[in-house]
Amino acid sequence: MLIPSINNNLNELVDLLKQLSNSEYSKPYPSLSNSTIGEHIRHIIEMFQCLECNYDSGVVNYDNRQRNVLVQTDVDFAIIQINAIYSSLDKENKKIELQQIIDGEELRIESNYFRELLYNLEHCIHHQALIKVAVLQNAALIVDTNFGVARSTIEYRSTCAQ
Repeated sequence: MLIPSINNNLNELVDLLKQLSNSEYSKPYPSLSNSTIGEHIRHIIEMFQCLECNYDSGVVNYDNRQRNVLVQTDVDFAIIQINAIYSSLDKENKKIELQQIIDGEELRIESNYFRELLYNLEHCIHHQALIKVAVLQNAALIVDTNFGVARSTIEYRSTCAQ
């Protein structure tokens, strides 16, 4: 269920990207503290890529991302990166160690691959919610009403509607 949920979220991103020109994708939005949709998409993509690139070593530091400007400025290139993520998700669960430097001190925390996939899904949804703020300023862009809404909120709303 986890991988299909991630794929659904990535599909939502691709559907949005197909509606955007490179200039719309790279446009700063004051409502996003002058960040761009592209910057948020790049951040989502690179978090998944970071997990993928460090799966074999088993040590993941999300701060050590590429920060590839092309991902945040070229819609087609971003779609290619998302397509690569689809094919890399289905792996065996295994222990993962998270590494981060906080206030000059190295911190290592035990996790596992599935937990990190779940983290990346929730992180993706969070950034979709931010992206939606910009999307709603352009009436020509169409996203699902649940774009950027947590699965638990969607389920809660559906029980309230009955």
